Amino acid sequence: MKQSKYITIPELAKILGITRIAVYNKVKKGQIKAVKIGRNYAISRKYVDNILGTALSLEAKAEIDKAVKKTVKEYGDVLKLLGKE
Repeated sequence: MKQSKYITIPELAKILGITRIAVYNKVKKGQIKAVKIGRNYAISRKYVDNILGTALSLEAKAEIDKAVKKTVKEYGDVLKLLGKE
């Protein structure tokens, strides 16, 4: 069975473990990005993956890479010593 690109508010509520009213309120406040289709809202699966941390955006990956490089540059010798223990 092919998975849809979007999920509904009740599906997201079940995934997050909160009420559908709480999700609806977050959508109305703009805290959760959703597309209105008729009378219903649809939330992109990619956006849900970002919320849950199961997928990283390119910006997030670049930020992590930058932080790792900075850490290795500043604390490389210490990290090597810790790796030997």
